[in-house]
Amino acid sequence: MDDQKIVQRNLALQREWYGEPLGDRVRRLVVAFSTSQAQLADVLGISAPMLSQVMSGRRAKIGNPAVLARLVMLERRVLTAGVAAGERDAVERALEEVRASQPTVGLDTLPVDERGADQAAVSRLRELAVADELAGAARLLGERYPALAGLLTRAAAEGD
Repeated sequence: MDDQKIVQRNLALQREWYGEPLGDRVRRLVVAFSTSQAQLADVLGISAPMLSQVMSGRRAKIGNPAVLARLVMLERRVLTAGVAAGERDAVERALEEVRASQPTVGLDTLPVDERGADQAAVSRLRELAVADELAGAARLLGERYPALAGLLTRAAAEGD
């Protein structure tokens, strides 16, 4: 298979596995954190050449789950007030916290999407309480905490 076909296949796999090409995700982080690709690689815990290969599609995946977890951590930090405002101290603090992190990766620590996270929460609630208890808690919380009440209601209904 020639290089161009390999790159196209890898980019298609990245879209399937990560929702979009990793190069797009990494470029957004480089801009959001006003950092270089090499500095970002250091924060993620991956070599700069490896990050470049993943970004260009010469490699399909990030093999180390902790590196992927740090990527997601950075994406979430972009949404914090100080980083979003471009405050240098907040940006540097976020980068250093992620660099120093030792993330563990599992079903409970890195949900793939919101629906998966909600379903995991519903399943866990079903393990902790019976349907009547969940429904009662939903009624108590409903007016003040509607999102949480909705989750409890779903858990109660799935128990029936």
